[in-house]
Formats: sequence, C-alpha cells, structure tokens
Amino acid sequence: MNTIIENTMLSEIVAKMVIEEPDIAHKRKAGQFIVLMIDEKGERIPLTIVDSDKDKGTVTIIYQIVGKTTEQLASMKAGESLFSVLGPLGRPTEIENFGTAVCIGGGVGIGVVYPITKALKEAGNTVISIIGARTKDILILEEEMKETSSELLIATDDGSYGHHGFVSDVLMEMIEAGKKIDRVFAIGPVPMMRVLCDVTRPHNIPTIVSLNPIMVDATGMCGACRVNVAGKTKFACVDGPEFDGHDVDFDLLTKRLRMYVSEEKVAMDKMRCTCHD
Repeated sequence: MNTIIENTMLSEIVAKMVIEEPDIAHKRKAGQFIVLMIDEKGERIPLTIVDSDKDKGTVTIIYQIVGKTTEQLASMKAGESLFSVLGPLGRPTEIENFGTAVCIGGGVGIGVVYPITKALKEAGNTVISIIGARTKDILILEEEMKETSSELLIATDDGSYGHHGFVSDVLMEMIEAGKKIDRVFAIGPVPMMRVLCDVTRPHNIPTIVSLNPIMVDATGMCGACRVNVAGKTKFACVDGPEFDGHDVDFDLLTKRLRMYVSEEKVAMDKMRCTCHD
C-alpha cells in the first residue's frame, strides 16, 4: 500500500505517478480524487485520479510541479512509499448519455478530463474533445484522449501544434458553425474555465467545471476549500469538485487560490537552498 510503481515526467513540468492502492482502484469513479502526504509532517495535496487498474490494484495521478511538495513528489522513485493516500474522495462525475458532450482540458487539466471523457464515451455519448497547452512540448495525453474521443481537436497558444490560439476559440467556432452540443466539461486553469463558461452561457449549454481550491482535510470539516456557487457556500471536497460553471464565483475562487503565494515561494526557495548546501 502507498508504494510508488512508476513516477515519470510527461513534460518539463508535468509528471505521471502510478501508486499501489487496491482499495481505491476498486472503488474510484470518474471525477474523484485522492489526498496524499509524502511524509508525516508534509502537506496534504489533492490530486485527481486519472486512471486505475483493478487487476493490478493501482491508481494513476498526473500532477504539475508548482511548489515544494510537488517538486519533492517528482523526485521520488519507484519502490518508495508515500506516507499516506486517502481516497477516493469527492462526488463522482454525473455520467449519462447526454448526446454530444464536449470535453475540454487545458494544461494539466487534460489529465483530469481524461477519465471523464472515457466514462462518457462508454456511456454512449458522442465525445468531442478539445485539449490545449501553451506549446506542443508540454501537451499531454494526446494519444489517450484520441482513443477515448469520437473527435479530438488541439490548440496551442503559440501555434506550434493544432489551432493557433485557445481552446475557447475552438469551442466558439464549433458553436458558431451550428454544432449541437448537449453538455460541456471544462477543466484547466481558472481563467480558461471562466472564459469557456462565458462562451457557453449565452447559448444555454450546461457547462461543468472541476474546481481546485486549497484543501486541508478534504472531508468537509476544515472549510478551507469553500467556494461560492449560485450565491451559496459549498465545499469543493464533499459537494464537488465539479459544479455548474455558470454559477461559480470565479472572482472569489481566484482570490482564494492566491492566498498563500508568498508563503509557497518561501518554502520552495528554502527547500532549494537546503538541497544545494
């Protein structure tokens, strides 16, 4: 249990980890996440379960190196063990045959939208996926998304691959062309999800987003992950992480995500100085 089977870099900033967790592998559903700790005094970080193998008893996560804990995570080797892994947590994605579902992933959000895409396809939906990244070099899971989608479209900010621009541009072109879309699942950086919701709102296309506020216990007790949805306070860990994007207060979410930016920088700088001593 908690043993790392694989830990490999998918790009310069994104890594994939496979962990031996038989119980979680058997129970998890699309949209759910785990909370892991590297050591007894370490930070608790929530990470979406990207895939699982019931036969092997493993779960797969994809994470972006953004701070001290994820940098430490990236340095761990196969055969080492994590201090703790809690899950599966959160409400599973609502999966049914909607008709035509558009699944949009940006950056590391592609890893989060992948299991949803897979489940929607298995439920009989026509799944059109749009994935994007700043450049081709950091685009992840292209082949996996292609396998689980009826159609795959790609966008890069710099035009190095696929559409030159944003995933929101691709979605807008699809809507303007008269494509019937029954539901959109949009997962990625907060500004991206916000823009996509602005695109779909005038057309009354139901749009589901997955939120990533700061979490501590991930059981609804601490209240750290509170978000404002339709004017009401919700806890992303137990009420989410997925919500109707048209009801999310993205201004508040953005402010809360930036609460500990300076502290995170201090922790990262201190760790790097220690490593170089």
